[in-house]
Amino acid sequence: MNLARMLKKRAEDGRPVRVGMIGAGKFGSMFLAQVRTTPGMHLVGIADLDASRAKAALDRTGWDVNTQLAKDFDEAINRGRTCITEDAMEMISSEIDVVIEVTGNPAAAIRHMLAAFKHKKHVVNVTVEADALAGPLLAARAQEAGVVYALAYGDQPALVCEMVDWAEAAGFKVVSAGKGTKYMPGFEKSTPDTVWGHYGMTPEAAASAGMNSQMFNSFLDGTKSAIEMAAISNATGLLAPKDGLAFPPCPADELAKVLIPRKNGGVLEETGLVEVVSSVGRDGKTVPRDLRWGVYVVFEAASDDKRGDYTRRCFSEYGMVTDASGRYTALYRPYHLIGMELGISVAAAALRNEATGTPDAFRSDVVAVSKTTLKPGEMLDGEGGYTVWGKIMRAEDSLTQGALPIGLAHKVKLKNAVADGAVVRWEDVEIASDDTVKFRREMERMFAAPAKAAAE
Repeated sequence: MNLARMLKKRAEDGRPVRVGMIGAGKFGSMFLAQVRTTPGMHLVGIADLDASRAKAALDRTGWDVNTQLAKDFDEAINRGRTCITEDAMEMISSEIDVVIEVTGNPAAAIRHMLAAFKHKKHVVNVTVEADALAGPLLAARAQEAGVVYALAYGDQPALVCEMVDWAEAAGFKVVSAGKGTKYMPGFEKSTPDTVWGHYGMTPEAAASAGMNSQMFNSFLDGTKSAIEMAAISNATGLLAPKDGLAFPPCPADELAKVLIPRKNGGVLEETGLVEVVSSVGRDGKTVPRDLRWGVYVVFEAASDDKRGDYTRRCFSEYGMVTDASGRYTALYRPYHLIGMELGISVAAAALRNEATGTPDAFRSDVVAVSKTTLKPGEMLDGEGGYTVWGKIMRAEDSLTQGALPIGLAHKVKLKNAVADGAVVRWEDVEIASDDTVKFRREMERMFAAPAKAAAE
């Protein structure tokens, strides 16, 4: 609650938090729009494979690129300007405090973050695909280096982590938590060729707007939701549903009735789960007061003793919407501001040495599942593509089945046929043992025993 005050003090003292960002796409541009007007925060550099793209992002978000750009990092630091580079490692080794990773590429992200830890830089990771692939080991490496590894505030996982932390710190038991999205059964079969019809757009209109069909399809087919819920699970202790996300349609005012255990009238197999609610009913109609852009947490009063009676009475007295028993209630946030809120993570890491969500165990994984019957010799095309979608799975089940993570299911060739709707396994593919694969395998070895012990 004091971040703004702390940042203003750093500005007054002439010691702004020095930030470097890798990637200048949409998420990064949203941060650029806000860091320009945030006291006590200095964007020292932007690294992008295309320097002109970074310059265009600055121009688009209100920067005066003619006067605010520096020729090198020394000038940027000494004169309060911003340097653009195509070499991320050059920026990581410069005199910055926090690295923001926004490439969206899990292999590149892991390389960048490991380099940042080596140079004792805090990391805010926007590339949640890398967190789902190997977040627990990234967090462990950051801890070894004495720096922060954080999920990105403004993105839904970090916002949900904050809500879960709030509920538990206030003494409530969390029943479920997650986000909203647009989903119907069958969307998992969507491909880049069919995605725009579900969004009410023509392919031509999407192309003219520069929209990437595979990226948008990863939101539609459930992969992105699975990745984000895995990040939340690994950071909070909540578990994945055993059969994957169910995407129940649910208005905001009915969260406390729907996102509770079945034995109490809801849809959950047990308490303590992540879940995504759909903004569309099974009849195809929009759910009233939907939570498509929001996040939520459902929590409960104590069990049926005197303390629980008092808490339930307070829920009623203060207007909380509950289930019929009065035991369960919910809080939600209808919107998230994505990159425009990212500075919260930067400030928390640099000023408090705190993460806005960070994994502490390997509880959930996201595995590749076939969208159609796949033949030997076919190439997998990863998240949002034609061949596979990502399903959340409990870590112990993923390890037992030898499931291939969705983050590694890109540009790899099948050795074995995979039936429609089946999990793709490591043994089904030809995959080189590169640095990313080795890092994932190391994470599995390090966290496999705790994951299995938790299941037992």
